[in-house]
Order: sequence, then structure tokens, then C-alpha cells
Amino acid sequence: MSTIDFAKARELMVEQQVRPWDVLDPRVLDVLATLPREGFVPAAHRTLAYTDLALPLGHGEVMMKPVVEGRALQALALAPGDDVLEIGTGSGFLAACLGQLAREVVSLERRADLADSARANLAARGIGNVNVITADAFSWESSRRFAAICVTAAVATIPTRFIEWLQPDGRMFIVRGRSPAMEAVLLRNQSGSPRIESLFETDLPYLAGAAPAPTFEL
Repeated sequence: MSTIDFAKARELMVEQQVRPWDVLDPRVLDVLATLPREGFVPAAHRTLAYTDLALPLGHGEVMMKPVVEGRALQALALAPGDDVLEIGTGSGFLAACLGQLAREVVSLERRADLADSARANLAARGIGNVNVITADAFSWESSRRFAAICVTAAVATIPTRFIEWLQPDGRMFIVRGRSPAMEAVLLRNQSGSPRIESLFETDLPYLAGAAPAPTFEL
């Protein structure tokens, strides 16, 4: 069986998937071109690390497609001094990307096994500015306010508590709506009132506790 040239696959992912999807921020492209995504993908799917697919992590959770990760990172427009909150650590790959672009990342993951795996993946890459906390975003309490929030699973409606974790002028990437026609948006916390910019359509599994209420038809 031939071994995959992951460096070449990474280069092709950036040039053939991410860049054509209007991800043009040089810092974001550089992170995606250098961070070894295969080191964050479960072993069973490692050969698919650079394909245009959402990859399963267990518990119904997925790694977002590389193009969605690229658009999320670009939309947040992180500065080197920013503190970031990630909701849904998953494999730790997006947290690693955020950590390369910002000062510090706090990442919440409700599944202890995924949190442990993400910590190991980050440590193996020598990424020390990401703090993975095993917690549910709907019960976690913090008085911290963040420059940016990245939510890696969908919500039916944007929770108020998430907005309250944003600094004035902070921004949040989040996917909202009903499957299969969901909308990725950038929310800006301007003067205490959110302004929402539509980015693109996509479809993600729901964040636990954030799915729409079931509707019953007669």
C-alpha cells in the first residue's frame, strides 16, 4: 500500500479547495498550509485528512470540512493579541489553528474522551496556548470576555449566553438554522447590540442542547 504524501496533500487542499472558496487571508492560508491536519484526524480516517469532507469523530460529532474551517478563521480576522473562545473542541485542529493566529484559546468540549484526545493532539504539536476544558457550553460559567468566539457545531438560534461572552466589538462565527439549509454568520457585538452578517450556506450537526424543538405535524 502506498503511503500518502501528506505535505503534498496539504498543499493541494489549500490551492484546490480552500483558496477557490474565497479564503485569501495570507495568515489563514499559511496556518492551513503548515499545520499537519492528519495529526488531528482519527486513525481510521487519516487518509481522508485533506479531502473535502466532514470527518466523523464519534458521538455524532465531526471535523468540519477544510473549506468551512478556512472561512471561519478568515471571518474572525484574529489579531495576535486576541483571546478566543471555541465552543466544541472536537479533534483540536481548529483550536490549533486559532492558537496560531491569536494569543490564547479557551476551548470547551463536553465529551471527556474527545477533550483528552484533543489535548494529546495539541501537546504532540507543541501548541501550548490552547486550554481545553471539559465542559458543556450551556452550563459553563465564566466572567471572561473574549475578542472572538468560534462555534464548531450548529444552533437553531444563537444563544444569548454566547453573545454575553463577547467583548464590545467582539465577533463570533456560528452556524444557525435548520438542516439542511443552514447559514454560517459572523455576529459582531457592536455597542452591546449584535449585528449579523451572512457568510455562506452549509450544514453541520447541532451543538448538544441547541437543536430546534421538534415540530409535530398532524
